[in-house]
Amino acid sequence: MRQFKIVVEKHPDGYVAYPIGLKGAVVGQGDTYEDALADIKSAIRFHIETFGAEVIDTDDPVIEAFIAETAVEV
Repeated sequence: MRQFKIVVEKHPDGYVAYPIGLKGAVVGQGDTYEDALADIKSAIRFHIETFGAEVIDTDDPVIEAFIAETAVEV
């Protein structure tokens, strides 16, 4: 069993989730927060089964994850 930190974004049409600490693109989605988490869990499992344990980035494990917001003039 391995723990992964997951970023979950709420969009007008549902939720999108992606893990931190995996090589490659892994994305889950769902109509609810719980659906997105279930989908990303399945996607992580599939990604590791397909590409092997070497996709787990063990060089620099993520200790904490933060979401911040800032304003940028454009």
